Amino acid sequence: MQYQSEKFGLPEAELRCLILFGQERYLTSKGIAIKMNVVKSRVTKVVQGLVKRGLIHRVPDPKDSRVSLLALTADGQRKIDKINQFIDSIHWEVLSRMAQEQRRTLLQNLDILSASMEAVKELMV
Repeated sequence: MQYQSEKFGLPEAELRCLILFGQERYLTSKGIAIKMNVVKSRVTKVVQGLVKRGLIHRVPDPKDSRVSLLALTADGQRKIDKINQFIDSIHWEVLSRMAQEQRRTLLQNLDILSASMEAVKELMV
């Protein structure tokens, strides 16, 4: 994460926050705090940094005027695309160093692990 932070010129917390937008169209500060496992006041500082950099912007929530939704700007989308391409290339480099059968086995086991983790997560809620 530190290498990625330096490569993309973002503090680690801002990078982690920005990556969350790759899966969502809009996020709230509260949602980001939960996903990043930090207090909301810390998210406020991270969001301010991303807004200053022009990577995200605030959008009024049409359902609740007290809430601001956070969304990627065009620059933010380009940045997250570059980050995702970099992450994908790293994953490919790791996997390409394995024999095809080892890759297949590893990926199958990761699918099993992911499904098991989701099942346990549901039990905990």
